[in-house]
Amino acid sequence: MAFNSKRIVASLAAVAAMGMALTGCGGDTANGGSGGSDGDVIELTYLHRLPDSDGMVLVNDIVARWNEEHPNIHVTATKFDGSAADMIKKLETDVKADNAPDVAQIGYSELPEVFIKGMLEDVTEEAAKYEDHFAAGPFSLMQVDGKTYGLPQDTGPVVYFYNAAEFEKLGISVPETKEQLIEYSKKAAESGKYITLYQADADLLSALAGASGPWYTVEDGKWVVNTETEGSKEVADTWQQLLDANATSTVARYDPAFDKSVQDGTLIGTVGAAWEAPLIMDSAGDTGVGDWRVAQLGDWFGNGDKTGPDGGSGVAVMKGCEHKAEAVEFLDWFNTQVADLTSQGLVVAATTEAAETPESWSEFYGGQDVMAEFATANANMGEFTYMPGFSTVNAAFKEAADKAIDGEGTVADAFSVAQKTSIDTLKNYNLPVKE
Repeated sequence: MAFNSKRIVASLAAVAAMGMALTGCGGDTANGGSGGSDGDVIELTYLHRLPDSDGMVLVNDIVARWNEEHPNIHVTATKFDGSAADMIKKLETDVKADNAPDVAQIGYSELPEVFIKGMLEDVTEEAAKYEDHFAAGPFSLMQVDGKTYGLPQDTGPVVYFYNAAEFEKLGISVPETKEQLIEYSKKAAESGKYITLYQADADLLSALAGASGPWYTVEDGKWVVNTETEGSKEVADTWQQLLDANATSTVARYDPAFDKSVQDGTLIGTVGAAWEAPLIMDSAGDTGVGDWRVAQLGDWFGNGDKTGPDGGSGVAVMKGCEHKAEAVEFLDWFNTQVADLTSQGLVVAATTEAAETPESWSEFYGGQDVMAEFATANANMGEFTYMPGFSTVNAAFKEAADKAIDGEGTVADAFSVAQKTSIDTLKNYNLPVKE
């Protein structure tokens, strides 16, 4: 995500106080959130960035069904065709002009930025009614300092993708421990194959590290930063050992070299977010169909059976929404339309029903119920909180982590850089930091 260069002048405490003052902007809830008390139709607007491509259940069609079933709460959905960063800029302008949509799609890593800019409504009370409809990890990602600002929509739990046929040829299985991961990685490398890919990406590595404890928390109105947790040290040590042994691939993830390594059987395993499932299919092309599988991460990073979030988004209630209860009622309904959202390519956060694995996915992944694996990963996701300006941290992290590939630095260095960059970034936003 990108950030406006203008320094944020309001402190976290001040914004929190502002949010409390705004709680009076909520809609009439006397009717339990089912429409206006005088029978008038409540109008809500929803801004989203969902794909809405051919073959998908279109957002407007989903919303039309809501409108038919809820005649007293009418929703108008609008698709934003720009980037996530551009959408945030638009929302900031709209909030200042008192012209923001009632609800809008917000990435989990973007939520803290939007929060400190005073762009959200506190819907803690309203959202609590629906908390049990969603996995705990994604629900927590719609919170800042214990307050809730919307409901989760899709997720990116980190899982393991691997070529089962190639594993069988090598006589190995999915590693269950760190020791097995390193042993099997070395064995594969002896045959010119790799069962992991080192990615110098803070989104992914923070997800692995954060599964055993968050990097960012808020205490007494101040941000607490700790990017060098025990989990971070385990992640750094694991990848460092693999790099030192030349037992992990280091090709760039979104480069033709990645696709080639999948197609020629050089890369036969990779850690990645659940949303990468169709991307790996695209990379493989006509090769490996029926050979690939999805598995939960082994205890490779000191996380036990926990995983972390890489990507995903929720729908937040924007500042100025006059009908908060009805807005959250709509969000709960919309975000639990599991089949429709799955058609949009989402790994849904809702736990109200099981998502069906698309036929093409099932074919590529050997008949496996991939969505069931993702549901397990959702349930195993540790709670993680992002900080405002995380993209700045990610850039610095990546630069440092890249140096570990050729030995100019270590993986641990990247986590140290993240610590300093996180604190500096928060201070640049004039946000209080507990040191």
